[in-house]
Amino acid sequence: MKPMKILVVGSGGREHAMIRQLLKSPLKPKVFCAPGNGGIGQDAEIVPIRADDIQTLLKFAQLLKIDLTIVGPEAPLVAGIVDEFQAAGLKIFGPTKAAAQLEGSKAFTKNLLLRLGIRTPAATICRSLGTLTRAMESRTLPMVIKADGLCGGKGVTVCQNERDLDEAWERIKADDSIVTALVEDFIAGEEVTVMALVDQNGGIKLLASSQDHKRLLDGDSGPNTGGMGAYSPAPIMTPALTERVMREIIRPTVKEMSARGNPFAGVLYAGLMIDAEGNPWVLEYNVRFGDPEAEVVLPRLKTDLLSVILAAVDGRLDQIPELEWDPRVALGVVMAAEGYPGKPKKGQLINGLKEAVDAGVIVNYAGVERHPDDLGFITAGGRVLCVTALGQSFAAAQKRAYAGVSQISWPGEHHRFYIGDRAVAWEKKQSA
Repeated sequence: MKPMKILVVGSGGREHAMIRQLLKSPLKPKVFCAPGNGGIGQDAEIVPIRADDIQTLLKFAQLLKIDLTIVGPEAPLVAGIVDEFQAAGLKIFGPTKAAAQLEGSKAFTKNLLLRLGIRTPAATICRSLGTLTRAMESRTLPMVIKADGLCGGKGVTVCQNERDLDEAWERIKADDSIVTALVEDFIAGEEVTVMALVDQNGGIKLLASSQDHKRLLDGDSGPNTGGMGAYSPAPIMTPALTERVMREIIRPTVKEMSARGNPFAGVLYAGLMIDAEGNPWVLEYNVRFGDPEAEVVLPRLKTDLLSVILAAVDGRLDQIPELEWDPRVALGVVMAAEGYPGKPKKGQLINGLKEAVDAGVIVNYAGVERHPDDLGFITAGGRVLCVTALGQSFAAAQKRAYAGVSQISWPGEHHRFYIGDRAVAWEKKQSA
C-alpha cells in the first residue's frame, strides 16, 4: 500500500508543528512542505513554491497526485486556494475564500458578531481618514485601532496614551494598502485562544485552549508581534466557560456562515477576552491554526491529527470520538531575530540546536535557512524558532523550555523571559 501524500502549505513554526504531528500518524504519510524552510526539511520534503502561488501549488498537487493539502497561513486561504483545489477535485483542508472573510476582513466579522448578538467591543468602521479621525476623537483612551486586512498579527494597536494614538494614525496614513480601519473600545481582562476544527456539515471538535503573548517585551509591553510565546491549556478556560464559548460563540458563528451560503470548514480560531465577570468577548477570528498556539496545542494532542483532518474534509467530524489530550501542560518560547517585528537581521549562525533538543525540548523552525557552507542553520526571518517543553506543571514546563532556550544563541537573539508567569502564579495560588 502506497503511503498517503500530504502537502502542507507554509513555512513557519506552525507548519513544522503540524508536520511533526502528522508524521506520528499510523497512516504513515509522505509529507511535502511548500515552501517550508531549512529546518522543516529535516522532517518533510521541501517544495520550492511560494505559499501564495496557488496555480503552481495546484499543478504540483496534480502532478504528484497529492491526497490531501493542508494550508497553514491565512494569505492563501483568503486568496481562494481552497476554491481552486476543490474545483480541480483535490482534497484540501481549510475554508473557502468567502468563509475566510472571517479573518480577511475585520469589518465583515464585526458586523457578523453584532448581528448574532455575540459579545464584541463596540467599534466604528472607518473607510476614510476623516472618519478615522472623528472616531478617534470621539473615544477616550484606552482604545484599539485595527487595520482591516491581513497584517500577520501586527495590525492591531492598543492605544494607552496619545503617543500610541499618534503612531497608529501615522502607520495607517502611510500604508496605502489599508483602506478600512476599525476604532474599538478597549475591553480589560485576560486573553485566551480557543480553536476548533469544523467541517462543512457543521461538525465541530474543540482543541485545547491556549494563551498567546503578543507583545515584544516582558511585562506585556512594546509593539504587537505575531506572538512571542504561548502555553496550553489556559487555566481561565474552565469546563463551564468552555461550554459557554461553544454555545454562545462557536456554534452560532458556524451556523450563521452556513445560513449565508458560505459554510465554514477548517480551523476556526477565536481570540477571546475574558472580562472580570467571566464573560467571553470576541476580539477576532482567524481561519487557521494560530502561531505560536499550534506549537503548544498540537504536541498535547494524543488523537491522530491526520485522521481528524480527513474526517473534517469528508464532513464527518460528528462521527469521531472526542479528542484525547496529554494531561501535561506545554509552554513555548519564541526566539526572534534582532530588529523584529520591523526589519529583522538575517544571516546569523544559530548555535546550540542539538544541545537544546538533547535537553528534552521541541524546536520548531520558522525563519531559518541552511548555511550556504552547510555549517548548520542561519536566521532568515523575524520569528526564528519556537522552543516548546511539556511538563507536569506550568512551572516545570517553563523551567524546561527556558533550559532549552539557554542552549541556543546567535548575535542579536531576542526572547521574552517570563512566558507563562501568569499560569505559574495561578498554579501556586491553587496549591497554597
